[in-house]
Amino acid sequence: MAFDTASDPPSKGIADERGANLVAEPGIPRGRAAWFGGPNVRIGPRIAPIVAPIGSETAATSSSDLSNAEDIMLKQKSDEENCAIQYRTCSWQKTAALLFSEYICLAIMSFPWSYSVLGLVPGLILTVVQALLVLYTSIILWEFCLRHPEVRDVCDIGQMLFWNQKWAWWFTAVMFVLNNTFIQGLHVLVGAKYINTMIGSGDPGVSCQTVSFGIIVALISWLCSLPRTFDMLSKLGTASAFFTFISVILATIFAAIQAHPATYTEELGNPIVTAIPIAGTTFVSGLNAFLNISYTFIGQITLPSFIAEMKEPRDFPKALWACTILEILVFSIVGAVVYAYVGNQYMTAPAFGSLEPLFKKISFSFMIPTLIFLGVLYASVSARFIFFRIFQNSRHKNEHTVVGWVSWSGILCKYPVATWILAFIIANVIPFFSSLLSLMSSLFDSFFGFIFWGVAYFRMRRADGSVAITGDRSFRGWFEGALNIIIIITGFFFLTAGTYASVEGILLEFEAGTVGSVFQCTSNGI
Repeated sequence: MAFDTASDPPSKGIADERGANLVAEPGIPRGRAAWFGGPNVRIGPRIAPIVAPIGSETAATSSSDLSNAEDIMLKQKSDEENCAIQYRTCSWQKTAALLFSEYICLAIMSFPWSYSVLGLVPGLILTVVQALLVLYTSIILWEFCLRHPEVRDVCDIGQMLFWNQKWAWWFTAVMFVLNNTFIQGLHVLVGAKYINTMIGSGDPGVSCQTVSFGIIVALISWLCSLPRTFDMLSKLGTASAFFTFISVILATIFAAIQAHPATYTEELGNPIVTAIPIAGTTFVSGLNAFLNISYTFIGQITLPSFIAEMKEPRDFPKALWACTILEILVFSIVGAVVYAYVGNQYMTAPAFGSLEPLFKKISFSFMIPTLIFLGVLYASVSARFIFFRIFQNSRHKNEHTVVGWVSWSGILCKYPVATWILAFIIANVIPFFSSLLSLMSSLFDSFFGFIFWGVAYFRMRRADGSVAITGDRSFRGWFEGALNIIIIITGFFFLTAGTYASVEGILLEFEAGTVGSVFQCTSNGI
């Protein structure tokens, strides 16, 4: 798919460009390596020469005299051998832990609500389709990172994809920061929601408890952001994924064993479960439900940073496949079972609100590590984005220097303060869970989940010497070419129709009075 396979003839001129990058081990099909990684992966040619990163145009990268991806990667490892702080330290298992912690998150509890809107059968089908699309585009991203091992984040990729134009870097950087800030806003919102759920409503005339709790969550998250490598964060990520898994399993069990869903009344009757959307389901509600599903799966924005800190990037698909299989199982089972026992009438987002008070508090409490960690993960990715550009060719990047640690702490102090303030504003302007997920999915996942990787596919195929559909007339060439055109179109659909549906859904919720006003101090507990 992304690499040479046994069917790729050497006459395309690819073998000469790749030279002795890597020789496939005998007995291992090359096609399998393209999907599952391993030592026999063959790295394709670059789409563009190495350029100095934005913010350090006066100094080329440490690998600027190299053009072979394998040589660049070896030099990166060699440069770090005697350094106190080494970044390429993650095994594929630790990377899988980071992926689990990113994807096995609170948003899982939006699946029952999505299924209640879409119907159980369409909901499950869309879950599997979206998972496979994200798997495919993530493998494209992985190939791109192997060809260009100097890239450290999605902003570098954005610049390279669009012909090394600086405007592309700046556009990607703005979207990158905004995406991370919206995620921080989501965690400010849900962190305050959790504390309010546990302690109940206070007197808003005495203290604005929702605002106070949001500040507490932000401060704890900042302290947890201090580790400078993903190797350390992966340990926190493992704990986060474990407790999240316990949380959603408990919620699923409690939904099945409770006498009735929360807010049950005899008038509304027993839970109603439908295989297809109920009559009257609108385009806006249906698309918002699908955007909630998409948001949970799409997380490619962090993958370049993960791959850049792997000891052996060729092994990344192992982590990717492990995470994807677990995602499909957990998301589908949790979504379907909770929906089956809660039904359309009593569904909330997140679905913890559909449980009896005691069950709700127990299962929601196991989500605490994730409420903190995911905000920490995205704050750390953003801080790296700034830190590596300031100290790109400096010893402060790899040594325990006073300047390095003061700068790192200062970046975490000054930069997140601004973003946490913006995150707080977002959490209070859009104070409801499902609509915030939908808006984030439409604005950012359109680029980072679809458009970028469709463009990357065609740029890499052109570098290989054949553009799918026009140059490669095999079935595989036609199929993958058409698929990536669909992926790009899907991204533009998310950006246009998805954004419209998200904004319209927010306005409808305010009109219906299902949430309070913006910047309200009263409890937002579920």
